[in-house]
Amino acid sequence: MNGSLLSKTIPVLESYCMKTKHLNHSTYKLQYHIVWGTKYRYKWLKDYVKAELLVSLYQTVKKYPTLFIQTVNTDQDHVHIQIEIPPNISVSDAVQKLKGASSLNIKKKFKFIREMYLEADGIWSVGYFVSSVGLDEATVKKYIEWQHKKEKPQTSRLF
Repeated sequence: MNGSLLSKTIPVLESYCMKTKHLNHSTYKLQYHIVWGTKYRYKWLKDYVKAELLVSLYQTVKKYPTLFIQTVNTDQDHVHIQIEIPPNISVSDAVQKLKGASSLNIKKKFKFIREMYLEADGIWSVGYFVSSVGLDEATVKKYIEWQHKKEKPQTSRLF
C-alpha cells in the first residue's frame, strides 16, 4: 500500500482512548466493531483498492463530525471497522452512509470493479455484522452493584 498517499489524506492517530462524549441531552461511550463483505464475496480488496476505500470512508466521516473511525482493516473480501457512533445516529444509518459512499467512489475509480458488478446495485453484500466495544460485562455489573454502597456525604449541621 502506498503509505505516502494515506498519510496525506487520512489523519493518523497515534494513541486514542475511547472517551466519554456528550450531546445536548446524553452522555455516551459507544463504539462498534462492524464487518461487511464484498458482493458475492469476490476478492478484489487489494492494497491499491483498500487505499481508495480508506480515503472514501474518512471523507464520509468528515461530513458527520460525531462519527469517529478508530481503525479500519480489510481482507480481500470483507471490511472491518471500529467506529464511534453517537446515540442519535443509528448503526444502520451510519453503515448505509459508509457503504453507499464508498461503493460509488470505488466504482467510479476502478473500471474492473464497475465491470464486475454491471448488473448489481452495489459492490457490498446486503448485510453487516455489528458488536459493541467498550466496557466488559463484568465491569458494568460491578459498577451497578457498587452504586448502593456509595458513602453518603456527612453533614455536621443543618444551618
